[in-house]
Amino acid sequence: MAVIEQTPPVVIKPSPAGPKKGWRKYWHLYAAISPFYLIFLGFGLFPVGFSLYLSFHRWDGLGSMEWAGLSQYQYLLSDSDFWNSIGNTIIIWALATFPMIFLAMVTAVMLNSAVRFKNVYRFAYFLPNVTSVVAIAIVFGSIFSTNFGMVNAVLEAVGIDQVAWLNTPWGIKVTIAALMTWQWTGYNAIIFLAGLQTVPSELYEAARMDGAGPVQTFFRITLPLLRPTLLFVLVVSTVTGLQSFSEPQVLLQTSSNDSTFAGGPGHSGQTMVLYFFQQTFDNNDFGYGAAVAWGIFLVVVIFSIINWRLVQRRGD
Repeated sequence: MAVIEQTPPVVIKPSPAGPKKGWRKYWHLYAAISPFYLIFLGFGLFPVGFSLYLSFHRWDGLGSMEWAGLSQYQYLLSDSDFWNSIGNTIIIWALATFPMIFLAMVTAVMLNSAVRFKNVYRFAYFLPNVTSVVAIAIVFGSIFSTNFGMVNAVLEAVGIDQVAWLNTPWGIKVTIAALMTWQWTGYNAIIFLAGLQTVPSELYEAARMDGAGPVQTFFRITLPLLRPTLLFVLVVSTVTGLQSFSEPQVLLQTSSNDSTFAGGPGHSGQTMVLYFFQQTFDNNDFGYGAAVAWGIFLVVVIFSIINWRLVQRRGD
């Protein structure tokens, strides 16, 4: 009878490199990505934390800090100038955002159906977004000038009285909104165009076979499928629109003794960010300026959530 010899089981010993030495094996990879995190820590996270700390103090930028507690925020809630800047910002944002989204959607549909020179059209519509905001504001200041502006010249040609665009409350807001609409329409049109190109063409063919017209096709197929893109455009437009600074600052800057961050006559064009700059750098009140900055952050978050909920609810 043959005897079968059994070999002893092979015991696999654990690698001597334990968890303590695991990170050392990839130290060069961590070192390669460390510059981003170091820059973010120094120029992103630390300033945000310091501004929150500063909002609880009174500080003129040079002397010692004085603890103020919640008094800065209590005064912020009762500050009529801050609430006026919120109202100005919301009105300008509404006047600019909704026409801009409509024009961007129409432009994207036209670009999507274009046959020739598509790239030329895309470049032309995107060009305003990469143009200097200061240069755009100077041009729009000339176009909406009271005495020599192109807009008033057109109004006179059709028998309408001139409008002091940069000297009346609603004229200031309309001018800033028109500038922002011109600047961002092409950019958002490109975003919408990217969304349109993801819609399957079979859906349009099926809709045409069922007798659906262009309007029905747009509202029943295109618009529902563009909901994520529309949500993105609306949230980004809210964040950028509620933080407008360069447009009103350049349009309404004055050579008189008034602050360059005043927002024109009667503070009619003073946005929240302009008010922040006025309090921080004109009044040298860095503590209250930090509180204003956190107030701006809260307003932007609230409006972004509202827009997100509205778009989501309409899509349900």
